[in-house]
Amino acid sequence: MNPLHQTLRIGRHTLRNRLVMSPMTRSRADEASGVPSALAVQYYAQRADAGLIITEGTFPAPMGKGYVRTPGIHSNEQIAAWQRITEAVHAKGGLIFLQLMHTGRISHPSLLPDQATPVAPSAIAAEGKVFTASGPQDFVVPRALETAEIDGVIEEFRLATRHALEAGFDGVELHAASGYLPEQFLSSGTNQRTDRYGGSLENRARFILDVLAAMIDEAGNERVGIKIAPEMGFNSVSDATPRETYQYLVQQLSALKPAYLHLARTKSAVDYRALLRPLFDGPLLHGGGLDRQSAESLIAESRAEAAVFGSLYLANPDLLQRLSSGAPLNTPDRDTFYSPGAKGYIDYPTLDAATPGN
Repeated sequence: MNPLHQTLRIGRHTLRNRLVMSPMTRSRADEASGVPSALAVQYYAQRADAGLIITEGTFPAPMGKGYVRTPGIHSNEQIAAWQRITEAVHAKGGLIFLQLMHTGRISHPSLLPDQATPVAPSAIAAEGKVFTASGPQDFVVPRALETAEIDGVIEEFRLATRHALEAGFDGVELHAASGYLPEQFLSSGTNQRTDRYGGSLENRARFILDVLAAMIDEAGNERVGIKIAPEMGFNSVSDATPRETYQYLVQQLSALKPAYLHLARTKSAVDYRALLRPLFDGPLLHGGGLDRQSAESLIAESRAEAAVFGSLYLANPDLLQRLSSGAPLNTPDRDTFYSPGAKGYIDYPTLDAATPGN
């Protein structure tokens, strides 16, 4: 059997194949309300043949928003819209997890309630610009969270997990990569705190572990996963000792027994898959630049339990069928990755649609 067609047990769920659709920001939600658009129902349902869909990053609370037209999961209207999406995916036999993404300092007052200053572990601005409704803007210096506030942020992740289950999601994933709030706490370059959430590696890892524990307390460990991407460097996040940092983090994760560890491959010279896999006693989801051959080898050689695809799933709703048959792949249109509307979102052709008579 093709290794990509093997089933896989993740937590309480059995994936019908080893392909995972990566979380990908698509910027199609309503800007004012953070409600996923009606187009998102079709977008996710089109890709329901994945063993597991992990949604685009979704802010757990208003202060977690960092990009235009991204969705939330804190209001009744948002929950109802997501429920229509989960129902459509389930109707096609698919499984879908919601990714929770708090961007922290990677935001702008124009994106936040009452023009609030973005929050972060320390008052250190990110390099570069943030994309807002009025165009690119310089990142501002964030406000360092007070120690007494952090429990409230953790509670937002707990409530977002509850809301995701109410919306019918099969589970949730904590986005602890890409330079967003969890990784800002973890990394020495963005965390200069002197309280129990800063300084030592143990303290810097505490926020991620506390958030994950709250999510697990709400949903159970069999419905909670976590994504990391060591040394990605996205959003100017950096750490002085990344090997030691991620070895420690993954060792601590194992005690919480999340449903899976989602590890994104980066350009680092370190093979973090080989380094971290022995430290995590659970399914490893791995992706980043995979094609059919490398994905099949990844699974066949037991270097990971599932292969994660991003832009290829974006452009090929029937990716499993195409990989299985060796059919040509649609080319992702990068110009429409984040643009509003149907173009480049729900209009990529499937093999069946391209067959005469269909």
